[in-house]
Amino acid sequence: MTDAIVTVCIHFLRYPDFMQCLLFFPHSLDFSKEHKPCKECLCSAPPPKISDLMNDEDLLYTLRLKLDPTHCTVKNWKNFASRWGMSYDELTLLEQRTHGPTYHSPTQEFLLRYNQKPVTELTELCQLYQRIDVLRLLQRWMENDWPSRWQQAH
Repeated sequence: MTDAIVTVCIHFLRYPDFMQCLLFFPHSLDFSKEHKPCKECLCSAPPPKISDLMNDEDLLYTLRLKLDPTHCTVKNWKNFASRWGMSYDELTLLEQRTHGPTYHSPTQEFLLRYNQKPVTELTELCQLYQRIDVLRLLQRWMENDWPSRWQQAH
């Protein structure tokens, strides 16, 4: 396989809408020249997954600051994880790992477990639990940072 065909295959596997974009811009299938499909066909960035969000250390740090703390009146990582199906035992284990010499962020652990979910599902949880601060943070990231990060990577 040529590099160009491999590139198309990789894009198709990660972003199925990529092939639809190629249908509208068939010139990007000309493999005789350097192949840069995403920039040539002007595809918009696909919806980000949580794994994409976790590659942004500043965003992840801020999410941990907002969702790690335990307050009796504020919904945190535990509510989100429970809503997505983590059992009581799993929640307890994650909570225990926050104490002691090897601190692990429960927010980061929960996001890592569900890293293939779209970020939009996380924003829906923010709305459900009225975490407008986290919702705005995620919306800003999806509108401003994610498209440029995706373009740089592709």
